[in-house]
Amino acid sequence: MTVPPRPVPDVFDPRLYARGIPHDAYRELRDRHPVAWQDEHEVLGWPAGPGFWAVTRHSDVVRVLKDARGFSSCLGATQIRNPDPADLPFIRRMMLNQDPPAHGRLRRLVSRAFTPARVERFEAAATTRARDLLTAAYSAARDGDGTVDAVRTVTDEYALLNLTDLLGVPAGDRELLLTWTERVIAYQDPDEPPVPGPDGTPVNPRSPAMLKEMFGYAQDLAAYKRDHPGDDVLTSLAHADLSEGELEMFFFLLTVAGNDTVRSAAPGGLLALAAHPEEQRGLRSGRFGVATAVEELLRFHPPVLHFRRTAAEDRVLRGRRVRRGDKVVVFHASANHDERVFTDPHRLDLARSPNPHVSFGDGPHVCLGAHFARLQLRVLHEQALRVLPPYEPAAPPRRLVSHFINGLKSLPLRLLR
Repeated sequence: MTVPPRPVPDVFDPRLYARGIPHDAYRELRDRHPVAWQDEHEVLGWPAGPGFWAVTRHSDVVRVLKDARGFSSCLGATQIRNPDPADLPFIRRMMLNQDPPAHGRLRRLVSRAFTPARVERFEAAATTRARDLLTAAYSAARDGDGTVDAVRTVTDEYALLNLTDLLGVPAGDRELLLTWTERVIAYQDPDEPPVPGPDGTPVNPRSPAMLKEMFGYAQDLAAYKRDHPGDDVLTSLAHADLSEGELEMFFFLLTVAGNDTVRSAAPGGLLALAAHPEEQRGLRSGRFGVATAVEELLRFHPPVLHFRRTAAEDRVLRGRRVRRGDKVVVFHASANHDERVFTDPHRLDLARSPNPHVSFGDGPHVCLGAHFARLQLRVLHEQALRVLPPYEPAAPPRRLVSHFINGLKSLPLRLLR
């Protein structure tokens, strides 16, 4: 009797991720189909696409990310779904969707905004902010039933206030940034229904029409910063050698990526510690350093699940012929749990070293804000150790319906004393 081959697991459907990272599917892909063709079916009102290659082993993910000549960020941008061809020139203004050497020029310009003095001031402000938010959450829990939703009371506000401080956005406008971020990041989630276009299909949240309000705000704020400079990143960008379109796209990138990276990683780290009490005790006792622990928490709960490239040349990956123009999607969350690189990868090990996770990518597009994200996460966990008693899950978290962002919409924690 011939046993039919097992189907290749689907890791495209955003609804899978509402139950958590599909580790079993990733493991089967790594073991049996490390470069696997995925159908891009219609889902949640979004139309079907041509399909893509899913790359799931750590070494192959790193290879693709480092090979900007063979795997382009510019040809089709960096999201799985193809943008409208008419929108591509607009989308390519963003540094994230460019290839070297144009990408390098923009990266160098924005890097100059992150001065040592600004980093030092930012850390002091983030420390105060984390302590205040955690203290208020602890007080509310003690006055109530001993539980707290860490997302609603701490991590969402922490990420957003840090971002507005870094950019120089007035405090009264911070809800605008949250609205724009939700529109872009949560577009697959039923809680953020898509905006239909004239033909009834959803409008890409990264299209010019959907970003018009954000870009108008960015130009107005930049004009204000030119006349009233401050110690913030937008002041630096407003005085840099950037076109209007480049400045708008930097504001978009910093607003969305700068907010949601920490907004996803922060509660993910708290969830991992709540679910692993022995590791939490080791962190509290000083057996593990906080900076090393943050790296493991990032590996365990990466904020971004994947990024897309487009083959610029014919390539062979794991024996599969990838043709020029094919979509190639690297899965960070799978690479971070690859048994070929990480011993016992599904065990949370806060002393893990080395820890070559790819939660911030690799190659020329490695996350520009990784240093700031690490700083914010380290500060948050340092203050949580000082302010909060031991904590455990009070109920399962509510997860974002997204195959792109590994987000939590709520995280109920029970404070134990």
